[in-house]
Amino acid sequence: MKLRVGYHIIYDCPKPTPMVLMLHTHYSRAKDVLIPDLLVVDPQVSVTPYRDGFGNLCSRIVAPEGRISLSTTALLEISDRPETREPFGYQTAVEDLPDECLVALLGSRYCETDLLSETAWRLFEYAGSGAARVQAICDFVHRHLTFGYHDARPTRTAWQAFQEQRGVCRDYAHLAVTFCRAMNIPARYCTGYISDIGEPPPYGKMDFAAWFEAYVGGSWQVFDPRNNAPRIGRVLMARGRDAADVAISYAFGPADLIQFDVVCQAES
Repeated sequence: MKLRVGYHIIYDCPKPTPMVLMLHTHYSRAKDVLIPDLLVVDPQVSVTPYRDGFGNLCSRIVAPEGRISLSTTALLEISDRPETREPFGYQTAVEDLPDECLVALLGSRYCETDLLSETAWRLFEYAGSGAARVQAICDFVHRHLTFGYHDARPTRTAWQAFQEQRGVCRDYAHLAVTFCRAMNIPARYCTGYISDIGEPPPYGKMDFAAWFEAYVGGSWQVFDPRNNAPRIGRVLMARGRDAADVAISYAFGPADLIQFDVVCQAES
């Protein structure tokens, strides 16, 4: 199956503004790319690519005064079957974890493990271990939070989401990541595209989505507390400790978002 992904984003900058963009599909999907997602900037400016500390492909630009358009379209070959998880789901003892996993055990900007550790152990101490415990966490978060775009708030943390019992997909991911880390399971935040292929209508406005990966069974495995079910057409863009590491754009100055359109759909 072919999947079309892309976006069209417009900012208005009152003065020249340096920006860091994270708007490419992840290199792990390179083998699936039929048409690459080349970044188109209008008006044209110099674009300097680099990889951050998590391996994500980023772009540096200086947006000129006025409006600037960022867009792309890409085509990928994907499976037409719902995603599956690795068969092994054991939990690795902290002392035996690979070095790369240790940072995924620590608290971060939106994931306050210190505030939720006691709650995590109260809720999940007897929920099995490894993948079974992560799924129990996803089940709880899926039930505990009520989804609504009107509840979106860029400063909401996992602790606040737990208290308020509402949020959007990033809040679901932050809360689940925090609970996993509190239970000594490495977890990292993910962002990208998720299609509605195979899902019943009505369909909402397409947006970038958030989920997470937990290190269980000796590998990083995908979990999605917002949807809490296998999906078709999940395309990773970036990974990090939490949303602060994978913002689609970061402006070092004023930049008003004027337009934001995302595409993720099957292509005949």
